[in-house]
Amino acid sequence: MVKVIADGTVIADSTNTVFIEGNHYFPVEDIKTDLFVTSQTTYVCPVKGDAEYRNVNVNGKTINDVAWVYPNPKAKVEIKGRFAFDKSKVQIAE
Repeated sequence: MVKVIADGTVIADSTNTVFIEGNHYFPVEDIKTDLFVTSQTTYVCPVKGDAEYRNVNVNGKTINDVAWVYPNPKAKVEIKGRFAFDKSKVQIAE
């Protein structure tokens, strides 16, 4: 099981991640989606396509751009709709 912890709160845990380029991509059903809001930040990866970022609200704090998702990736379709997390902003426990 892989867990993502933000400010002491588990925001995702899964036994079904996809590990690509040093990141675990979590299926949406294994994420506490009620804690997340869409960020204004976007990113275009030349290989994977357009990424959308998410902020997370925990313990009265907002952590900006904590996760990203590729809703319609160009390649690596196994990450479609899965969330990856910024390791500088959360703890990832494997």
